[in-house]
Amino acid sequence: MSGTQAAANPYLAVREDWLALYHEDILEPGLPIIDPHHHLWDRPGWRYMPHDLLADVGSGHNIIATVFVQARAFHKADGPEALRPIGETEFVNGAAAMGASGIYGPGRICAGIVGHADLRLGEAVDAVLEAHIRAGGGRFRGIRHIVAHDPDPVMINPGNAVPAGLLADAAFRAGFARLAPMGMSFEAWLYHPQMGELLDLARAFPGTAIVLNHVGGPLGIGRFEGRHKEEFPGWAAAIKALAGCPNVMVKLGGLGMRINGFGFEHAALPPSSDTLAAAWKPYIDTCIEAFGAQRCMFESNFPVDKGSYSYPVFWNACKKLAAGASADEKVALFRGAANAFYRLGLAV
Repeated sequence: MSGTQAAANPYLAVREDWLALYHEDILEPGLPIIDPHHHLWDRPGWRYMPHDLLADVGSGHNIIATVFVQARAFHKADGPEALRPIGETEFVNGAAAMGASGIYGPGRICAGIVGHADLRLGEAVDAVLEAHIRAGGGRFRGIRHIVAHDPDPVMINPGNAVPAGLLADAAFRAGFARLAPMGMSFEAWLYHPQMGELLDLARAFPGTAIVLNHVGGPLGIGRFEGRHKEEFPGWAAAIKALAGCPNVMVKLGGLGMRINGFGFEHAALPPSSDTLAAAWKPYIDTCIEAFGAQRCMFESNFPVDKGSYSYPVFWNACKKLAAGASADEKVALFRGAANAFYRLGLAV
């Protein structure tokens, strides 16, 4: 596949027939879990709507709540460009109301909502944040302004193309400075060569809560193909440096994407939880050791990662990766850190 073709197809296809070829018994089915990172959307050829999410969260593990994260879905078709992302929050808050009714089970889907605002608006972003808060019904918690950038187009999702160096941009930082006063957190989605840029931002704004998405986006395609071992020391050093910022937390997951290059999707059968745990153990162990369990949260990143494995198998892998954790550490990893960061107020 050429770089242009790959960039035009940034996601792995979800093949339900392939996923159905492999099943596992649910490990520790009673363990309460908050899934702090998933999406909802209705795109040509790919719908992941509340009933699809409910099917996944109801597939065996004890998912007590979820957090929706910005996905460029359901934006308003008209009105001021800056305010169009409010449509996503309005839609997701409706899904959250469905979950809160109890009709669809005990889990509270979309109990927290993370949306988008263009932070390059500077102080003018206040109006967008206020609109999100009003639309969120008490559930709106933060902003994700994607900054993932690489000079190689094979890495880029064309729907999220951004310029280089955005985290250092003066206008972006002026908008970022408005998050903490408005009670908002920041979701950092970038690629592993950019973690130094996030470190500089986190040090410049120590009062702003930041969560690093997808263990920092380790790349495994393009010029990084076949170089997981060679790139690991630099990635690990960047993780340890970020862990020195008390305002930063990390999400453990998001490693089933095309850009990660693990190739699970090429096997005849979907991967087992043992296969996933073995591939991810160096990354997960390094994050937990650096940040401590209280600042780490397992995340599904569904449906993006559904191209590589099923929801039940993913959470089995997480439970195997956490097998050596203490009881308190497991509480933090599976629900406590997410509950605290997103201020969900659940009894965990």
